[in-house]
Amino acid sequence: MTRRLLGYLLVAVALIAGYVYHIKIQPEPAAQAPAVQAVQAPAAPSPAPSPVTDSASGAAAPTAAVKQAVSAQAPAPAPAPDVPVKDGRLLAKLPNGLTVLVQEDKRFPLVAERLYVRAGSAYEAKGQEGISHLLEHMVFNSTAKRPKGGVAAAIEGAGGDTNAATSFDYTQYMADLPSAQWKLGLDVIQDMIFGAKFDPEELEKEKKVVISELERGLDEPGQRLFQMSQSQVWRGIPYRHPIIGFKDTVNAVTSESLRAYVKRLYQPQSMLLVVVGDVDAGEVYREAKTVFGSLENDRPVLPADMADLPANTGGPEAKAASGNWSKTSLRLDFAVPGMHSAKDVPLEILADLLGGGRTSKFYRKFVYELQLADDVDVSAITLERGGMLSVEATLDPDKLPAFWEALVKEMAALKAEDFTQEELDRAKLNIEDHLYRAKETLRGLANKVAYYQFFGFGQDGESNAIYNVRSTDKAQLQGLIGAYLQPGNASLSLLTPGSDQAAADASAQAMLAGLKSGWPSTAQAEAVPQAVGAAQEPEVVELGGGRTVVLLPDPTMPYASVTLTWRGGDALLTPAQQGLGELAAKALTRSTHKRNAHQLEDYLAGRASSVAASTGRDTFTLSARYPARFAHDVIGVNGVLAEIVREPAFAAPEVERAKKIQLAQIAEASDRPTSLAFRHLFPFLYPQGHYGYFRAGQPAEVAAFTPDDAVAFWNKQRAMPWVMAVCGVFDRKAVLELAASLASGETLAAPAIPDPQWSAVRDMTLTLPERNQTHLFWIFPVPGKLSEDTPALEALNTALAGQGGLLFQDLRDQQGLGYSVSSFLWQAPHTGFLAFYIGTSPEKEQQAMDGFKAVAAELAAKGLDEGRISRAKNSLEGEYYQERQSLGSRSQEAASNLTMGYPLNFDRELLGKIRTLGGAQIEAAARKYLDPSKAYLLKIVP
Repeated sequence: MTRRLLGYLLVAVALIAGYVYHIKIQPEPAAQAPAVQAVQAPAAPSPAPSPVTDSASGAAAPTAAVKQAVSAQAPAPAPAPDVPVKDGRLLAKLPNGLTVLVQEDKRFPLVAERLYVRAGSAYEAKGQEGISHLLEHMVFNSTAKRPKGGVAAAIEGAGGDTNAATSFDYTQYMADLPSAQWKLGLDVIQDMIFGAKFDPEELEKEKKVVISELERGLDEPGQRLFQMSQSQVWRGIPYRHPIIGFKDTVNAVTSESLRAYVKRLYQPQSMLLVVVGDVDAGEVYREAKTVFGSLENDRPVLPADMADLPANTGGPEAKAASGNWSKTSLRLDFAVPGMHSAKDVPLEILADLLGGGRTSKFYRKFVYELQLADDVDVSAITLERGGMLSVEATLDPDKLPAFWEALVKEMAALKAEDFTQEELDRAKLNIEDHLYRAKETLRGLANKVAYYQFFGFGQDGESNAIYNVRSTDKAQLQGLIGAYLQPGNASLSLLTPGSDQAAADASAQAMLAGLKSGWPSTAQAEAVPQAVGAAQEPEVVELGGGRTVVLLPDPTMPYASVTLTWRGGDALLTPAQQGLGELAAKALTRSTHKRNAHQLEDYLAGRASSVAASTGRDTFTLSARYPARFAHDVIGVNGVLAEIVREPAFAAPEVERAKKIQLAQIAEASDRPTSLAFRHLFPFLYPQGHYGYFRAGQPAEVAAFTPDDAVAFWNKQRAMPWVMAVCGVFDRKAVLELAASLASGETLAAPAIPDPQWSAVRDMTLTLPERNQTHLFWIFPVPGKLSEDTPALEALNTALAGQGGLLFQDLRDQQGLGYSVSSFLWQAPHTGFLAFYIGTSPEKEQQAMDGFKAVAAELAAKGLDEGRISRAKNSLEGEYYQERQSLGSRSQEAASNLTMGYPLNFDRELLGKIRTLGGAQIEAAARKYLDPSKAYLLKIVP
């Protein structure tokens, strides 16, 4: 899948390095889930497209903006007195030069607010590395209007979320709120930056948190590799150092240097305020003028140097690091031009062709055919002053020589003419599809329009991006291959298992020697027809036999999502079959009796569609997302979804590949502390019954599974009762015809949902040698989701979690014990738990546990004050709407609720119950469940 997800480029780079300020711990991420990948920004228009580009395309002529060079130095026009609003969009400058962009969107009672400042790590002076990121942390402390923790508390108390992200070219401040509270968002953003006190005591605590975050990043293979890569590829330009900085430079920051940094770079002329949602654009502009209008510029701001980053001709070069990893990880990187280059779009298409997903050249070669790697990904990151094209792979250590030899051979022989026109068209369609899908949520739309405006592409940015995508041809791709994908421009970053650094260095040098010796030097979007018999209102249709259809029409975008959820999952397995459900889910969508893996992947990719399967502790789910114009191909009676359900092949080669992936993911979990913790959490808590199964299984058992085992499981699974939910633009008659065809077979009785017994052992310690941090999970048993105490538990958890939460404010803000501090609530129908979590330094473990106990004791003794109760209620309501913006989230919610026996609108009804909660109920729940004598402790220690 392409990484070009519209304006997320720099936020994603921050994410991959772990620099986003607030991290929420999810209740139960799959232990075998892939690591977060960097996502690329949208295809940006070229400053001056070449005649070859224009003439090579059969697409419509480019807009005027494509034909104009981007000029960051052009003077800004004065805003029109009446600040015109056209089609719900307003773009104007305040008198001080701050740009205001408002996009009205009435789909949800929400608003997404963003303030972008040209003050990322690339603007830091030598010796200041990390000050941008530390500043981002400090603005969440005390301000002119709010006490320590008050920034987050204000937004969360109104039902919203606040966050910030530091990247190379900018820092972004975010507030997502119910639309009725949009003015609060502007006030908080202004106060947190320009009212920040930078208290010296708070600064010292925050430095410790950042250092903890820095050390945490060194424990993650992906983050470690990225830092190694940037220091090689971007040597000589400001992107070369980590965004988070270094220990000595972070420790050197003072309150005075923070104020000087803000004074130097936080000029209103360098800022963009974006507001998207259910607002009045003119009113937003007037309020922005009131809130931000008094800011003044006191110096000119020079634009970044956006000349093409030339290829490094002095390579190749390499860096290696040994460590306690289970797998070998590597990146082969090439310096490439930045986002304003005419090469930007072709680079993204080339990356997609090489390693953008299962249909890509390298994935099929190294993962599927040769089976030398667990995963191969190719991405193109393009920033203002340069970029990087990267080939990243994870593999078994003993396969490294064969993999490297094969990769070098492929790179040396790479020619654009070898890509078929079908492959090229598919890559273009994937990128174009992501451009459209970003509009699905207000957050995505806000980031997208902000990207185009902030980096100078303007209102025509999207249309120009699409034009550039459609215009790319093989001649342009070959030009990139010849200019940039050559050995002199190559940089290798390598992580090897073990403690022998000398051996790691020797391995990297041998790989360089092998590289030198082995490598001499449009698919136009169709209009979506009006759906025949389209559903107008939500509807539940009972088919009998335990089969139900839910129709959720949403005409906003020409897409649809379908979720088909069965009862079963791990509940259908014996203890000896742990992991079989996960294996069946991996293999189910790989091939059918009509199509092999490549044919199925190509069929879906050619329609910008996706199909995925997953298994849970009580359910099994098959889902699809697709443009509405391809509904017949995807969810028709004889479409690909029905084909997968009725005729999965579970071909032996595909089952073997799925097993290898699953085994690799089990092994990779041991390299990630929180993944390791979640893999062992449920077996630790529930040693009897299927809730205590290892979801991915144990290596020996997984290796022994056969295709017949997968077939037997699937035949039983698909006979279970199910719910199909469809959300988006769809034909009601066609959906019901599909459902009726799938309901024609035998129905088996669903397994009973258990009331599992808790473990008699209350402590577990897992060891990850050579790591920097200890991870603590303090876990309290609670009742299931249908309990009358669930509303109080939800409110209690929300009051504990988040930046404004009790745990965060005490253990992180007050004591500086760790970067990531949170709580999470997990509930099945008849059981559940509430857990406190922190990642901290080993020497602070006891202090962290004392902090946990103090917070639990205070809640049990006093409950929550009215202010925290109100904020928790508002936060839960805001989160409900934020999480249900995408079509897929809504279809999944409906299918899951009905499958588990909950009402269709269970979550909305739960919100109503939470709204009526009083302090006495929450205090009673805290006293009842936050009992240290009943708690369990899971530790990951170095």
